[in-house]
Amino acid sequence: MRNVLTQAKRIVVKVGSSLVTNSGAGLDLNALNNWAKQIAGLRANGCEVVLVSSGAIAEGMQRLGWKQRPSAVHELQAAAAVGQMGLVQAYESCFRQHGLHAAQVLLTHADLADRERYLNARSTLRSLLNLRVIPIINENDTVVTDEIKFGDNDTLGALVANLIEADALIILTDQTGMYTADPRKDANASLISETQAGKPELEAMAGGAGSAIGRGGMLTKILAAKRAARSGAHTVIASGHEIDVLPRLLQGESIGTLLTASALALDARKQWLADHLQVSGRITLDAGAVRALCQDKKSLLPIGVTQVSGEFNRGEVVAVLDVDGKDIARGLVNYNADEARLIAKKASSEIEKILGYVDEPELIHRDNLVLL
Repeated sequence: MRNVLTQAKRIVVKVGSSLVTNSGAGLDLNALNNWAKQIAGLRANGCEVVLVSSGAIAEGMQRLGWKQRPSAVHELQAAAAVGQMGLVQAYESCFRQHGLHAAQVLLTHADLADRERYLNARSTLRSLLNLRVIPIINENDTVVTDEIKFGDNDTLGALVANLIEADALIILTDQTGMYTADPRKDANASLISETQAGKPELEAMAGGAGSAIGRGGMLTKILAAKRAARSGAHTVIASGHEIDVLPRLLQGESIGTLLTASALALDARKQWLADHLQVSGRITLDAGAVRALCQDKKSLLPIGVTQVSGEFNRGEVVAVLDVDGKDIARGLVNYNADEARLIAKKASSEIEKILGYVDEPELIHRDNLVLL
């Protein structure tokens, strides 16, 4: 199956903090030159490449003389603002040596949650790729809040892969790939060379937090692969310390862990629904409604709703939960939160009597709902 990478024409490459900094001691210019050289080679062979790069906060910490990552949000934002200057300047200089321009693109979840801004971001990235520019993407840490943050660049990489409908997501880290257990703790742990993205047992195998410099652990990478697979993108988790890792991967060499996507990808609109990390409200269903959605592929009717939480307006994206509180779907709701509470557990024929009007018989129509 490694030949799926040889066919990839549009890829997202995510490099972690440990691969672009000297263990937190500022940017490693030799490393950045190495990534620029490899990406330029891919570009010369007809590949379109988007780079998601960590390192801004680590570079800011070094410039400000901070030894430990701060916990205060305003200090993290200050470090990001300082570090972005150095990160982008360094990348632009490196890519210019190979006859390429780089462009900085800073995103928050709010940029991708709004449909119009989502489409604008996609158009901008595609235009940059058509112009043979290398987009360098990072989370906009200088303005981000908990409500609109991605949380880590692994997740951001997956969302960008979906945004531009990439063929592959390559997550480069300081680990050689995913193992059956944490190799630092279990001598019998073995490398998983290839498996399908989204298998539940993968999340159980994944470890906890990463290094003191970065935020992502193996679990975030497994979840990123699961998310990227929804748009048909295959994911590789591999060591960025491997010599010429990018061209070797795209030549089909077996390096790290390949997580393949299933044959069926969501259409673009449903992919946008699935990629909502934060939602305004949650709707909990009874067992019958869960079966109707998951097995019978039906719309969500009010009668199957047991609880409505949060505040939302008609047309906003809400999360749909099963009886155990597990997140099973996203959908565009036809009624606001107060109205949804009033018609919960009621038949669709009673909506007009309860609300004084009826807009739709469904709380969420099947065409506006995507299962996770």
